[in-house]
Amino acid sequence: MTPYDRRALPTDVYLSFVSSLFQHRQTLVIGMVSHVVTMLLVFSKTSDVFYLFAAAAVFVIWVFRAFGMHRFDAVDHAGLGPAAIHRWEMHYNFGAAMVTFTLGAACGYSILVSRDAFAELACISVTLGTMVSVVGRNYGSPSAVQLLTYTACGPIVIGLLALFDVYMALLALLMVPYIITIGTMATGVREFLYKNVLAAREISTIAGRFDTALNTMTHGLFLLDEDNRILVANRKACELLNLGDEARWKDSHLDVVLRYGVRHSFLEHEQASNVLRQLDLLIRGQQSRALVPMSDDLFLEFSASRREGGGIVLIFEDVTARIQAERKILQMVRFDTLTGLPNRDYFTELVQGALLERRKDGQVGFMVLDIVEFKHVNDMRGHVVGDSLIAEVAARIRALSAGKAIAARLMGDEFVLFFPNEGNRRDLEQRMRALHAQLRGSYAAGGFTFDVALSAGYVISSSAQFRLEDQQIKADLALFETKSRAKGGCTAFEARMDADYLDRQKLKAELRHAVQEGQLSVAYQPMFTPDGARIECCEALSRWVHPERGPVAPDVFIRLAEELGIVSDITRFMIRQACRDALDWPEHIHVSVNLSVLDLRNTGFAAMVAGILTETGMHPSRLHLEVTESCLMEDAAKVQVILQELRARGITIAIDDFGTGYSSLSYLDQLPLDVIKIDRAFVRNIGEDARRFSLLRGTVNLSRELGLKIVIEGVETADQLDLINRHNCADLVQGYVFAAPMSASMIAARSATTARRAAQPVRLAGAAL
Repeated sequence: MTPYDRRALPTDVYLSFVSSLFQHRQTLVIGMVSHVVTMLLVFSKTSDVFYLFAAAAVFVIWVFRAFGMHRFDAVDHAGLGPAAIHRWEMHYNFGAAMVTFTLGAACGYSILVSRDAFAELACISVTLGTMVSVVGRNYGSPSAVQLLTYTACGPIVIGLLALFDVYMALLALLMVPYIITIGTMATGVREFLYKNVLAAREISTIAGRFDTALNTMTHGLFLLDEDNRILVANRKACELLNLGDEARWKDSHLDVVLRYGVRHSFLEHEQASNVLRQLDLLIRGQQSRALVPMSDDLFLEFSASRREGGGIVLIFEDVTARIQAERKILQMVRFDTLTGLPNRDYFTELVQGALLERRKDGQVGFMVLDIVEFKHVNDMRGHVVGDSLIAEVAARIRALSAGKAIAARLMGDEFVLFFPNEGNRRDLEQRMRALHAQLRGSYAAGGFTFDVALSAGYVISSSAQFRLEDQQIKADLALFETKSRAKGGCTAFEARMDADYLDRQKLKAELRHAVQEGQLSVAYQPMFTPDGARIECCEALSRWVHPERGPVAPDVFIRLAEELGIVSDITRFMIRQACRDALDWPEHIHVSVNLSVLDLRNTGFAAMVAGILTETGMHPSRLHLEVTESCLMEDAAKVQVILQELRARGITIAIDDFGTGYSSLSYLDQLPLDVIKIDRAFVRNIGEDARRFSLLRGTVNLSRELGLKIVIEGVETADQLDLINRHNCADLVQGYVFAAPMSASMIAARSATTARRAAQPVRLAGAAL
């Protein structure tokens, strides 16, 4: 490849050659002025208008070229391809050739036509003077050199030859070496520059690659000479040490550079000295690596290796991510990820450490906290909001316990506090209760505001006798007592709670035995038509008569059964027994059985119910299954699937105790319900409280609009019944106004008695007629 072949030139080299044509424009202005002035002088001497036109032509051509150069400046050179560059080259060549042709023509005209010595001398001088600049200005375009030379010298040669004079002809021939010399000089300049351009490109490429490799390293690097002066520093090194531009530190001593970097890393004087000491040991080879904490957010690890020719290569990297990951792992091992409080294991370590630090025996406290009704927050607002609330409660616990107690999160919404008290028991108890009281209040979480209370149980004991597991059991017992008596309170452990706990555990074992041995029984509370004339359905109620304790309240042993996980066994027994008993009743009487939340977590529950119906021969339409709102809020999607499957089998679904939970209305539309049982809370005092009765009627009207059958529970007085009937508020009525719970055999007898009473007025009316 030669610099004559533009098609073989690299695009950037070709562009640089062509761009050189458009540079140094002041020479064009000077040339234009000299050309115009020369032509005007010749015109003044000869009065020949040809030279006046020549001057005008030179000026017009200059304007045209100036406009073209302005356009070239406005073009995006980086986007030019070889074809576009060639067009610009030709554009320049055309304008330049027009100038030289005008000058050459003036020379030929002066030789052949004017025959004026001054005109000949002036025109030829300015033309040949212009040709001198061709080498220095137009070397970048071989075609330009040739075109300008021929257009300028050609008319002179022609004019000399046209004189038919031997001497003039010889003078014309001498123009040929001149023309060749100009071309050769331009070619030499172009070749020289071309080689230098290629060499510079190669050096630039190598330097760029080295610079890229050096400055894209993830490690900082200092190349040191024997005197620990910096020969090379990469960009990463200067970034990590806050050194600024790497060029300013060349030939600087490493100690000076490091001291500057340390000063700008916001280290204390003692920390800075330690950093420099570690690096000095590293450079002297007394250690292979050095981990240097530059700040809380920057950790650098240095390593050094000696070069064979002398000097040291010092490499360092930012290991902050690794250190933070190690800290995070330790944080995850020790702390709860949601709240940032210590977890159970680390809490145990902290408590043990606090006990070991005590110099003498004293009173210490242990408290367990539980957010009241936290489950409803998750059910109503979702677990994200629930987690946010837990985090807010934890933040307040941390703030209130700072310097007073060690706080931790056990699980869920449960927290623990250890008070390493140095005072007396009374002061400790006051501080514990005060902290509990301060935790009550409003909390903002997830865009909502919650009025939160925490149930608490605590125990105070001697530090010498403190055993964490024992104290936690006692605090849990006190917490259970709080939840049983008044949620949101704070209860101290008492010795009797141990006995109560053991008694409760014994009762659990006896309940498990009673369920296994079939010692539970069933009572039924009938549901009447509003006029009391007919029993339509009976609610099955579980009963347990303990051989020593006597009757155990259903809410007591059902709660125990849920804790034991055997409530589904009770449900199975109740459904089977209710179906068997209902077969002895008139066919129009249905039986209703309550379900537990644990029943609806069992995906095989519907199949179990179907199996009992097949076993007993009970028609599915006679079986009602009652669910409470607490059941519906536990995994609503799964519950919906199970209820739909039960309903598809012909079983009636009822919602029990409607209105006592949260977001009741949403379930009426979303779930496959047939019956709504309005809780007794809506019935109480409806005769005296107009608002309560309006609420009852509104609920009834809404339910009827949705096509639901309405059962009103807890109707106890004739006045309540009269008001309900007067406003047609119920399809069925359940309550002591008609009957208390009774045995299965009594249901059949009561149904027969009720039927006879209902029929008697009809017969009397007929006799009167």
